[in-house]
Amino acid sequence: MGDFVQRETNGRVAVLRLNSPDTLNAIGTRADCEDVIDALEALEDDPAISVGILTGNGRAFCAGGNLKGMKEKTGIGRLPVPVDTMANYRRGVQKITRAFMQSNVPLIAAVNGHAIGLGLDLACLCDVRVAAESAQCAASFIKVGIVPGDGGAWSLQQILGYSKAAELFLTGERFDAAAGLDMGLFSQVVPDADLMNAARAIADKIAENPPRAVRLTKRLLREAQAQRYSDILELSAAYQAVIHETRDHEEAVDAFLEKRAPKFTGE
Repeated sequence: MGDFVQRETNGRVAVLRLNSPDTLNAIGTRADCEDVIDALEALEDDPAISVGILTGNGRAFCAGGNLKGMKEKTGIGRLPVPVDTMANYRRGVQKITRAFMQSNVPLIAAVNGHAIGLGLDLACLCDVRVAAESAQCAASFIKVGIVPGDGGAWSLQQILGYSKAAELFLTGERFDAAAGLDMGLFSQVVPDADLMNAARAIADKIAENPPRAVRLTKRLLREAQAQRYSDILELSAAYQAVIHETRDHEEAVDAFLEKRAPKFTGE
């Protein structure tokens, strides 16, 4: 993991901070993309982690892509030849969004400031979103004459429905945290100073639960977004067959019956 993403760990909770405050945490290079992907994969590979929080250093969550790179035909967007531009998106920002979708670790977006374009889409790929009162958001690709190339056309309407997502993408207008709460984008909006405490409170509640069950529940929720109900019933039965055999399941049942706090080991 490089300099673009910082990680800190507290118990079973990991905090990932996008760390380019001078550029409002805009993602400008392939190296930035790889840093985000590496950070997500490291969480996935760490059985000691139950939940992650994604936020930004400075006054922005993520201001999207780097427009200077687009202008100069360098970085993660436009290249001199269209076929190379297509490949650039596949190898760059689309690899980030795939990494989010493939992760079984629940992710909480702590939106501390601007979440614009790609930045808003990163928040949408998290499982829970909490925003600071000062947060400003926009699905503003159209304002710079492009389309959402990172998969945001899918993820935003999964949360808001087609009509509202279409409105936000086709107008490109900014909206504040209060509006995001009203439309269901955020589950909470809190004073700026309370943002990380609010995100950590949710993370701690998740981390109290059996680690394997947490990850399988996250995967089941993701699969349910795109599969038929009958397929999800089959997948649910398969996951149940696996999770019933864990020691943590037995501990959870015993603790409930004995009226005591459970002690989970991840086994």
